[in-house]
Amino acid sequence: MSGPGCFVVVEGPEGSGKSTLVQGLAARMAQAGREPVLVREPGGTSVAESVRKALLEADHSVSPVAELFLFLAARADLTAQVLRPALAAGRVVLADRFTLSSEVYQVVGRGLARDLVTAGNAAATGGLAPELTLVLDLPSGVGRSRQEAAGKVLDRLDRESSAFHDRVCNAYLAVSGPGIVHLDGTLPAEQLLESAWTAVVDRRPDLWRKS
Repeated sequence: MSGPGCFVVVEGPEGSGKSTLVQGLAARMAQAGREPVLVREPGGTSVAESVRKALLEADHSVSPVAELFLFLAARADLTAQVLRPALAAGRVVLADRFTLSSEVYQVVGRGLARDLVTAGNAAATGGLAPELTLVLDLPSGVGRSRQEAAGKVLDRLDRESSAFHDRVCNAYLAVSGPGIVHLDGTLPAEQLLESAWTAVVDRRPDLWRKS
């Protein structure tokens, strides 16, 4: 395939099931004839993975502005080295988080100025935006309960206060705009996957082989 590709992002609060959904969507895409390029944020390049380790290390203390700049550095490297080349080659890119995460976590969660985060995102991505963003809606507290039930080792962001995570959950619930589709994050994994796949197919029906 040549020409512009398709960029799909999955977003949501901690414990919303993003990673599970991304893996399920990747399998559906492959079955429908498009093996996606899978990426996560922060991560996806050697530099970005190093940033990820620094950002999520539970014992690290990172100021809000430093945290933003680290996320942006990882995003800039991922965009230049992976995202733009893949999309230019006509690939489908499926990402676990992108710019919306900074708008939620750094603006609403941390209280940074929206103009600062917006300008930073624009600089890091050169204006690249997802064609479709699937937002997993989850009531406050549900994600933490899921993490505890699964016995997850909590990273630095997981360990933030309940008030922080409440702000994040509420911010995701309020997100709107072009290409944004909200999904019920409380659904069982298979039902959530079906809803997400329907949204993907509806957005770009030209891409997928019918089974």
